[in-house]
Amino acid sequence: MPGIDLTRAACAISGAGQIAAAGEGAGMMQDDEGCDSEADGYPRGRAAIRTTAMPADTNPAGDIFGGWLMAQMDLAAGNVAARRARGRCATVAVDSFTFHQPVKVGDEVSVFARILREGRSSMHLHVEAWRRLREAEDRHKVTQATFVFVALDEEGRPRPLPQAESTDNL
Repeated sequence: MPGIDLTRAACAISGAGQIAAAGEGAGMMQDDEGCDSEADGYPRGRAAIRTTAMPADTNPAGDIFGGWLMAQMDLAAGNVAARRARGRCATVAVDSFTFHQPVKVGDEVSVFARILREGRSSMHLHVEAWRRLREAEDRHKVTQATFVFVALDEEGRPRPLPQAESTDNL
């Protein structure tokens, strides 16, 4: 396919099995998965969710509802947190959101998440949401936030995170 580097695209397969095309062009560096991503202007972390914004997701102004986008980001962070914790996790905090631009119906929304730091049972994840117009290749960051998750046991109580394995690259 013209304009798509399939090696880079295949390199960024998310934990959920969805393909997220990695950055293209000059000024590239390695991201958390060993794939290329731009030093600035391209998301860092694991491509955790990719979806298309639909008419049912709009607010009264016709833009995609901010709460829908926040939910997508929480789902993405939860995917990465559960994979690292090897089990159930819960969102316990989220820092502020600033919406830089609206998401429109038909836009492809990609959400990237990476673990910033870990505590005994908690994880702080940086999450970014990016949009791509359906007919274009340019991507634009829509918002970002830090989510805090806690690993939970079968009774819903905090439990220690398992020791990270050398293959954990979240």
